[in-house]
Amino acid sequence: MEKRTITVKIMGRPYSFTIDSEEKEELYHAAEREVNNALVTMHRKNYQGWTETDYLGLIAFRFAADNLEMRQQREVKSDELKKLEALDAEIDAYLHTL
Repeated sequence: MEKRTITVKIMGRPYSFTIDSEEKEELYHAAEREVNNALVTMHRKNYQGWTETDYLGLIAFRFAADNLEMRQQREVKSDELKKLEALDAEIDAYLHTL
């Protein structure tokens, strides 16, 4: 797929991106829905004195924290997988000696 431009809307404001795959387009539109849904949820809480910038800032913070948590979990799982692979290799080596 050749590069093309798509537009997503956050809070009704359009943002254009150049992408190079359908998968990335689907990802960007899913992200658009996530952000707008989070904004709707935050607005329902009706924090006194909050501006749109406050809402967007908190949403960005929450998404960043969730992203970091997922990275940490993936690293732990990667370490566990390495240990399992090493154990598997030891078991294979032992079985080949029998």
